[in-house]
Amino acid sequence: MTASPTRPPLSPTPRSTPTRKPQRYASDRDALYDVLDSALLCHVGLVLNGSPVVLPTAHGRDGDTLYLHGSTGSGNVRAAVDGADLCVAVSVLDGIVYARSLSDHSMNYRSAVIHGRAAPVTGEERKTHALRVLSEHLSPGSWDYARTPDRKELAATHVLALDLGEASVKIRTGDPSLDDADRDAHTTWAGVLPVHTTFGTPVTADYVPEGVAVPEHVSARTTGRTVRPPSW
Repeated sequence: MTASPTRPPLSPTPRSTPTRKPQRYASDRDALYDVLDSALLCHVGLVLNGSPVVLPTAHGRDGDTLYLHGSTGSGNVRAAVDGADLCVAVSVLDGIVYARSLSDHSMNYRSAVIHGRAAPVTGEERKTHALRVLSEHLSPGSWDYARTPDRKELAATHVLALDLGEASVKIRTGDPSLDDADRDAHTTWAGVLPVHTTFGTPVTADYVPEGVAVPEHVSARTTGRTVRPPSW
């Protein structure tokens, strides 16, 4: 097996450096990729008309670029296109941590925060590539199955590229903490309740004629198999 090239570690900046529990900070760039690739949803924050706005949206990663998209009629998307500072937060909840004391209850998680200004993706070829990355992250296999965006749809969509150069990652794993005051509380249970994202049985739309089967790239996800997007 060929060894993968060594990726440069994350380079913290004043606003991307954790100020609490630095032992949970991960400087490995692969840890950042893992969080972004594992989560199906991100939250994008910016200041719009003097007020903070945080909105959930889909994302997709291609190397060190995070792609976002939205309607050309969206005020927050237009602000991002115009160069507003963005803060993108992504998190994966892996478990609820139950301790012997409530103050030590916690979560096992993987999280990332990215700062920066996004660049608008222009040109039909580049926009199509970015939208494919987004589509294949959320619904792998769909790009080669469903109708792809036409020129009118491309024109109505802003696509943003955010560089992953300024990012931080925090991760918590393992057992709950145990304070000295709780060491003798032997009848109080402590541990971790794992949390997993699972997919249910696909529900066919009413307008789909009888006999049209659920495609394999959709049904595979209900059994834990995922049709992985290609390497871009």
